[in-house]
Amino acid sequence: MKKALVPLLLFVSFISAAQSAKTIHRKAIVVDTHNDVLSSLTLKGIDISHRQTQGQSDLDRWKEGGLDVQFFSIWTGEKPRGKSFYLDANEEIDSLKRLILRNYNRMAEITSYRSVKRAVKKNKLACLMGVEGGHMIENDLANLNALYLRGMRYLTLTWNNSTSWASSAMDETEHPGDLKQKGLTEFGKQVVRKLNELGVMVDVSHVGEQTFYDAIATTTKPVLASHSSVWALCPVFRNLKDDQIKAVARNKGVICINFYSGFISKAYAQRQEQIDGNERKRIQDSLFAITKDSAQMRRQWREYYRTEMEKLRPSIADVVDHIDYIVKLVGDSYVGLGSDFDGVSSLPVGLDDVTTYPKITAELVRRGYSKKSIKRILGGNVLRVMKANFN
Repeated sequence: MKKALVPLLLFVSFISAAQSAKTIHRKAIVVDTHNDVLSSLTLKGIDISHRQTQGQSDLDRWKEGGLDVQFFSIWTGEKPRGKSFYLDANEEIDSLKRLILRNYNRMAEITSYRSVKRAVKKNKLACLMGVEGGHMIENDLANLNALYLRGMRYLTLTWNNSTSWASSAMDETEHPGDLKQKGLTEFGKQVVRKLNELGVMVDVSHVGEQTFYDAIATTTKPVLASHSSVWALCPVFRNLKDDQIKAVARNKGVICINFYSGFISKAYAQRQEQIDGNERKRIQDSLFAITKDSAQMRRQWREYYRTEMEKLRPSIADVVDHIDYIVKLVGDSYVGLGSDFDGVSSLPVGLDDVTTYPKITAELVRRGYSKKSIKRILGGNVLRVMKANFN
């Protein structure tokens, strides 16, 4: 009889945990500090007001995933799309503002801490902007001020490309010989001080280690790492080492975990480096020798690449391992979510779009995290840093 009861008790426990996770997720203010949907879909004329079959984000799916606060990335790459980086940034800001106007009953533009909770109470998605890359201010504090007035509430000091005043993680790691300087110049420190003065969060994702420590030494307010994961679990240039994690904690900042497979899984990152390196030319040459058709060769290469990398996609548990690592190292007050949805080429199994945030909550419940800790991780920690920065 006792043996017969065991499966029933396990089933009841499973159902109870699932209901608990659902309740916690619904009651928490869920914040995601990084999403690239503006550059990946909106600028291409795709209306995310309605559920889409492409991309990872739209208003219907955000609602389904229980998201309350979204930071939209304002991004352009190493070369401007138009006449200048600054104008590119304004074009993306315009696209977001138009989207909000069309959906005023479902979205709210947020520029102050107090207005976040007002939007959430009205059942609207609270929308904020983060400019991803200091190159978009074009070495001009007047441009920085103008972007602030248009709604920028964090500035990522660099993207992968360095500026004349700040070195990036990619360049410090991959191209150190090309750098004229490492870290922040005096102008770079002026940028940090200006951000503090205006009430804009200093974002240290993408920056090199020297820039990171210079920024920590210069800022008077808590910093944000909007979409970075843990180097000890996946040692790639974009992730934060233990001493950096501890420095963010001492600063009272927050590190928001990036979901990209190559920043979560060491095995995925190593295979990607291997296949993009020595294997690429050898396999492409072999395919071309068989097909005698460059277009067909490229199609077969893409399918081979996709199949190989699909085998190594990490799990939701692997993502939560990064959260767990930070909690065990410095406590539960310094970690959040910065998915990078619509900005990455691969995501963990089960985290395919913005409807899947509740799965993270469920995994945290499964691991025994308290309701209080989970609410901090899902958004409370970011809200605290926002409050400390925003005027």
